[in-house]
Amino acid sequence: MNKPLINVAAGILIDDFSQVLIAERPAGRHQVGWWEFPGGKINAAESSYEGLVRELDEELGITVHTARELLTYIHEYPERLVRLHVFVVENYSGRPTGVEGQALRWEPVRALMEVGLLPADLPIVDALYKLRPDITAIR
Repeated sequence: MNKPLINVAAGILIDDFSQVLIAERPAGRHQVGWWEFPGGKINAAESSYEGLVRELDEELGITVHTARELLTYIHEYPERLVRLHVFVVENYSGRPTGVEGQALRWEPVRALMEVGLLPADLPIVDALYKLRPDITAIR
């Protein structure tokens, strides 16, 4: 059986204290209750960047001005494949809020492995350590 491939854009928002924003997957969604980096499905007519901008507006109520791609990889679930296009959001306006009713919180990178992060998002944590080696020194 061929598994469907879903393209997803995820945004990494880093605050002044080197913490990153995570969101809890709300009821009615695949993998409910897990924490993830904000984002969502990319529409067929969108680039990964356009999908990121739209998703973060819809989910967080922010306007992305600049973001750069951090990594792209495929995660295999039993029923589907997900290609994640991960961006570091460098500049945005607005205050992130859970527009869709999802809980949000800022976490230090060193705590992300203990918060119940989606297994599909774990490679992002490794990439964040490589991107910002200083984040482990923040106390």
